Amino acid sequence: MSEQTIDLLKKIIAIWVSGGWVMVPLALLAVLIYTIGIQLLVFLRKGNIQLGHESEWLEWVNDPTKAKGRAGEIIRYTQENATAAKHVRNRFEEVRQSIVHNIDRRLIFLNTLVATAPLMGLLGTVIGMLGTFAAISNGGGAETAGMVAAGISEALITTQTGLFIALPGIFLTLIIRRRKHAVEAALARIESISLTKLKLD
Repeated sequence: MSEQTIDLLKKIIAIWVSGGWVMVPLALLAVLIYTIGIQLLVFLRKGNIQLGHESEWLEWVNDPTKAKGRAGEIIRYTQENATAAKHVRNRFEEVRQSIVHNIDRRLIFLNTLVATAPLMGLLGTVIGMLGTFAAISNGGGAETAGMVAAGISEALITTQTGLFIALPGIFLTLIIRRRKHAVEAALARIESISLTKLKLD
């Protein structure tokens, strides 16, 4: 490691330590937020939600044996022994529940974690300010000035860290929500094509 890298690491550690014990739960919170967020994105992008393109759905509904991937499984499941439109609708509702409910549950948890980050930072701010007021009440002197500076540093760093964790987390949840809506729209379109093609009453 170069000397500049070592100096940078020392500065980061010094800032981290000056934030107090609240920095530990903040770090754990950040790990949880981004782990869950990335898992959800991967699930929506590469996991079990590959539904293909609208141009393929018409062909797949006409001949379910040609259907591929998750969309193929859905089309075959919803058409198998379907004698009425309500059977198809009920099966699509089951598919919707199995896919979207899992995403919704994890998204609610992710939103809660993102909302917790600034509050955790605020807790650090309150603790830092309490330390500052305690130092002021002890009287003057160089030692008191150091304690006041440490309290203010803790108050500001924890708030800043909480916001740094929460802001990208908000954008992450927006991206996930947008992709979830795209999945819901795709399922609704496949359902509509299926009902039209099967001409069920």
